[in-house]
Amino acid sequence: MQRASTSIGYGLKYQARCIADVKADTDHTSFITGTLSLKEENEVHLIRLDSGGMELVCEGLFSHPSEIWDLASCPFDQRIFSTVFSSGESYGATVWQIPELYGQLNSPQLEQIASLDSHTGQIKSVLWWPTGRHDKLIGVDEQNLLVWSLDSSKKTAQVHSKESAGKLRSWTGGSWDPHDVNAVALTSESVIQLWDLRTMKMSSSLERAHARAVDYDPKKQHILVTAEDEAGIRVWDLRMSKFPIADLPGHAHWTWAVRCNPVYDGLILSAGTDSTVNLWFTSVRSSDTPESPTELRTRRANPLLHAYSDYEDSVYGLAWSSREPWMFASVSYDGRVVVESIKPHLSRK
Repeated sequence: MQRASTSIGYGLKYQARCIADVKADTDHTSFITGTLSLKEENEVHLIRLDSGGMELVCEGLFSHPSEIWDLASCPFDQRIFSTVFSSGESYGATVWQIPELYGQLNSPQLEQIASLDSHTGQIKSVLWWPTGRHDKLIGVDEQNLLVWSLDSSKKTAQVHSKESAGKLRSWTGGSWDPHDVNAVALTSESVIQLWDLRTMKMSSSLERAHARAVDYDPKKQHILVTAEDEAGIRVWDLRMSKFPIADLPGHAHWTWAVRCNPVYDGLILSAGTDSTVNLWFTSVRSSDTPESPTELRTRRANPLLHAYSDYEDSVYGLAWSSREPWMFASVSYDGRVVVESIKPHLSRK
């Protein structure tokens, strides 16, 4: 757990694929992560950067009944989070609450708030309302998009609306637009589908986007970033969606995760099965007028700022810190959590 150059490490007991920033914890730089063990009892770790910024400390360790494939922290309550998990061939999703006095308990147990059990397909991800306090959640499974209404005080979740992907599509995940809470982007094989939650219908799509993950730029409206099968990331302007505005092929294998920085314009993280995390800077126009096709062909993407390659396994999980946006956490499949500072590279962007 000691510092090596700018990195701070923390070891999980088992394999892992997901990590999330605890956005609602405004007093600490905190992350939450979960394990993916087929035979052992899985764990959820609440970890925090110590006051000196030199070590990651485990603030809470909780047992979890199944393998954790996706994990997301509630944006307005630091004790609430969701997991997507599997047990054998069955998948499920649950909203959990960390007990209030967990630091004073010998073996604290997670409290189940609600089970999101109306999914008929293999559930892929749970998305929280992107801005402020709200009771809505989105669940994405292979065949269905569900909007849930969550009542944490009554420990209930009700399906607000539901729509099917159709027989020709299978969803793998998605992202909720922070600029338009009625818009969500869903990954589906070789296309990104953009859905309107008011009508529960697809409004448009990005063709030829072979994406494993997608993220909206929280600083600029209309900008979407995809993690591509073809060893890189793409940046899209949804106002001119036929072609990406930036194509960054900086990975040697599949790209599994992509995250836009919550504060700094143009800073993007990507990670994948080449055991590398890339830090990118892309210059995206902030004008309400999209670039012309000629500008798209001639504009050069800014270079890769840094490649973090000190990993021994595939990197599936990425999370920027909301409290200290120059910090990010990653988790590789071997259960190694690494927190890095990008401050040395900010002057180059």
